Amino acid sequence: MSALSRPRRRARGRLWLAEPQPLPEPAPRPLRVGLLGGSFNPAHEGHLYVSREALRRLGLDRVWWIVSPQNPLKSPEELAPFEKRLMWARRVAAAEPRIVVSDIEVRLGTRYTVDTLRRLVADRRYRFVLIIGADNLAQFHRWRHWQRIFAMVPVAVFERAPYSYSALAGQAAHRFSGARVGEREARRLAELDPPRWVFVRLRPHPASATAIRERLRRMGRDWSREFEP
Repeated sequence: MSALSRPRRRARGRLWLAEPQPLPEPAPRPLRVGLLGGSFNPAHEGHLYVSREALRRLGLDRVWWIVSPQNPLKSPEELAPFEKRLMWARRVAAAEPRIVVSDIEVRLGTRYTVDTLRRLVADRRYRFVLIIGADNLAQFHRWRHWQRIFAMVPVAVFERAPYSYSALAGQAAHRFSGARVGEREARRLAELDPPRWVFVRLRPHPASATAIRERLRRMGRDWSREFEP
């Protein structure tokens, strides 16, 4: 029986109540974390822009940049060394303290998003949201076990020209059309049980990793040699 429920006690002819015990502190809520995975080849201001929008519009506490050792949908020849991409991502992310750059796929030994998520969602200290661009949604059906991914975590799809139409008309959007929520619900997305996803309209940002690499290539330079520690 708790102290708050003990009966009154008699002391020297008077009734008094036992001193109430302090209530336990409420358990801290899980951190709401957005997962932005990619090659980051290289990381740039566009990644920073999307991450800040995700923090604000999805009500997130953190965004983790998951730097992929090797994108299964890209040729290894296209990528700079992993250590170089990780280092440069940390430089770019230093402008926003709520962004954490992670090498977790290297540490876990996972290659596919579905396998990384399976390990992450087991940690109840976090509520995860997968952040992808509209270009990713358009080809999401090519991802390994893509339907399982939708069943694991809520997904936030950020608009990226010119892919919006093909993304919303694509196989993944059609398959999970009933799980889509409106933008007004975006701030609650991390608290919703999957499958749930939202399409977030976003003003375009001019930065592009492809454009950065191409510009340097035309100048006879390689970005991975351009940005030394």
